Amino acid sequence: MSILKVARMGHPVLRKAARKVEPAEIKSPAFQKLVDDMIETMREYEGIGLAAPQVHEGVRLAIIGIDEGEGRTHDIRVLPVINPEVTPIGKTTAEDWEGCLSLPGLRGRVVRPDQVQVRALDRRGNRVEFDLEGFPARVAQHEIDHLDGVLFIDRMKSLETLTFIEEYSKYWTED
Repeated sequence: MSILKVARMGHPVLRKAARKVEPAEIKSPAFQKLVDDMIETMREYEGIGLAAPQVHEGVRLAIIGIDEGEGRTHDIRVLPVINPEVTPIGKTTAEDWEGCLSLPGLRGRVVRPDQVQVRALDRRGNRVEFDLEGFPARVAQHEIDHLDGVLFIDRMKSLETLTFIEEYSKYWTED
């Protein structure tokens, strides 16, 4: 496995819609290696999710992390999703902080649906469908946005909360 280079804001790969993955591609050794490398890269950079465009691959593949512990990367269950679709469940939304490995050092508040249903293929090419709420729902939406060329800053209602992590820690953590 390899640690992949993460594209940063400004790189064109982050603003292009990724192409659908063909079923025949999924079982290829190259695609399976990409999945493994993305998981390793996400863990190396202590992320909670990662989308293929973030590692310079224009395919509809995302890794959704589900935190099952105290926020330590080894307690994160990973769900690779291929050609995912996300649908809000209900009308409840929540505004919360987001960051991104492609926008290192930045945080901002984003309003998103609080519950979603994800439909996708798993890494074996099997159809999966699951519901997420709260933070995992936010992670899924954030990563699937990347597959459409959308960054979290595009979803911010106001740039007033766009902040560097150091200032976030000093001035915003009581929210």
